[in-house]
Amino acid sequence: MPNPPIPALLMRRWQQHGRSARLLVATLLLVLAGVAAWSVVELIPHRYALTISGTDITSNRHFFAKALQEAAAANGVALTLRPTDGSQEALALVAAGKLDLAFVQGGLDLPSANVVQVATVTSELLHFLVRPGIVDIAGLRGHRVNLNSRKGGTRLVARQILAFAGLRDGIDYVESNIPTEDLLTQRGDRLPDAIVVTSFAPSDVVDYLVRQHGYRLLDVPFASSFALRHEWAAEAEIGALMYSAAPPVPPHAIKTVGVKLSLVANRGVDAGAIVKVLDSLYGPALAARLKMHLDEALILSASAYPPAEGTRRFIERDKPLLSRELLDKLKAAMGLVVSVYSGLLVVLKWFRQVPLALAAADADPRAEPIEPGEPDEPDGPRPDPAQEAQ
Repeated sequence: MPNPPIPALLMRRWQQHGRSARLLVATLLLVLAGVAAWSVVELIPHRYALTISGTDITSNRHFFAKALQEAAAANGVALTLRPTDGSQEALALVAAGKLDLAFVQGGLDLPSANVVQVATVTSELLHFLVRPGIVDIAGLRGHRVNLNSRKGGTRLVARQILAFAGLRDGIDYVESNIPTEDLLTQRGDRLPDAIVVTSFAPSDVVDYLVRQHGYRLLDVPFASSFALRHEWAAEAEIGALMYSAAPPVPPHAIKTVGVKLSLVANRGVDAGAIVKVLDSLYGPALAARLKMHLDEALILSASAYPPAEGTRRFIERDKPLLSRELLDKLKAAMGLVVSVYSGLLVVLKWFRQVPLALAAADADPRAEPIEPGEPDEPDGPRPDPAQEAQ
């Protein structure tokens, strides 16, 4: 007789089980199918499309964002660059959900529940450019000082530094707010007496102003003291002859204030996308393009916003699956489970070994207890010993 088909055999066995057993098996199969589907989705490479701003197109942040765009493309993330008028505007767009990512400088003090910190990238340097004849910060009194756009972060930081030096806007100096892009197109005689630029060194904008219009750089002697009061600031240095050898600009290494540059994101950006962006940010391709080493250990330093979930995942990716702390907790939990299980076994065994005499006494109070080791005697008359001898 031929064997029944496998589907028919499975159906017959399925029908032989009760309804509760079939429901349990069906639930288990659904759970396993869901886990398998999730695993397949996770194995498929994800691709993301995000918008990012490096502020205005003349800034080093825009160049930074463009370099990151190229590195991220090879990692499954398409970044679209959106120029803005400065860090304040970029941060406002991120908070409103109109921009996914933005490079912004520290010192803005603009709290928002919709903004999260992706990474503290590096520090930018404040360049105090002045006409010949102005030799120190105090010499800015009575002059027009350009602090860049009112929507930018340079203005906020520069005002704090000038206030620390005892200079008040409208009293000791006159503030102007010419965007960097416009500075590059104005005639030399219409340029301000002093210009503050936030940038890496060397800066193309500073290079142009020094070489084409004869600007010089001021030393900020109190940079260290200022940095102690602000987490987003650091003492920095501009090397000697950074912008010109003849005439020397600066003639020797000068101190200035470094401002932390951060990459921020809207809270709704996918955590997986942020992990890929960070992989690109700290990858060798970007380091080679920028000729700059980005220290991953500083990823959350001077953070003004809570860390993004993707940043947490990125930080934890190199941690061992079972840390020493987790192993200690697992050992303690196993010890507790074994102790409880052993205690339950002892109690159960004790209950199972209750003497039968106690059970019999409970059943018939008149029965005499049976001594341990004596066999039970049969009911009825005892045989005569003499008859047994015959």
